[in-house]
Amino acid sequence: MIGITNSLFSKQFLPRLHTSVPVEADDASLPALRSDDDLNGGLDNAAADDTRAAAVLMGLVERDGEVHVLLTQRSDSLPTHPGQIAFPGGKIDPDDAGPVACALRETHEETGVAPEFVDPVGFLDVYQTRTGFRVVPVVALLKPGYALVPEPGEVTEIFDVPLAHFMDPANHLRHSREYGGKLRYFHAMPYGERYVWGATAGILKNLHDRVYGP
Repeated sequence: MIGITNSLFSKQFLPRLHTSVPVEADDASLPALRSDDDLNGGLDNAAADDTRAAAVLMGLVERDGEVHVLLTQRSDSLPTHPGQIAFPGGKIDPDDAGPVACALRETHEETGVAPEFVDPVGFLDVYQTRTGFRVVPVVALLKPGYALVPEPGEVTEIFDVPLAHFMDPANHLRHSREYGGKLRYFHAMPYGERYVWGATAGILKNLHDRVYGP
């Protein structure tokens, strides 16, 4: 079995990632390059005082010779984004030593994957949500041997999807919903019965654009 680090992934994907945290992650006066309103002509940026720093982990694991993406199904009882498919992650706490530390902590809490099984390899563009989060997506390779333990009350399921599905433009859809009295468009990448949309799909679209764009 060819490891991810020795595969085409390492040659095609890794060089297109940021090697350090983008500067706009720490400076809310700078525009985030990606947002919930990528398909709506740009996001109405939240005031700096309202912006909350966050990080998520795009964990990549090899299964049967193919790279997969680790995702979670959020609990229906959560006050924000209930039932949605998401990357493990959350708000950066004062005790976190930056986005990577936050992503590792949240991943361990939400999925049971301990930091020793996670090898961060780069970053995607900062993503701004309409709910005021300025998210740093941390891309990481997952080493074999971890155990999945969903966090009670927050995560109902942990699963993975072939990365190739999300990198296929045929699966990049534009859906719409009414939000705040306006029709707003968003990225969606359904996978069977899994409805991947919003920020999760937007971050995956960012990976695609960085790898296959100019």
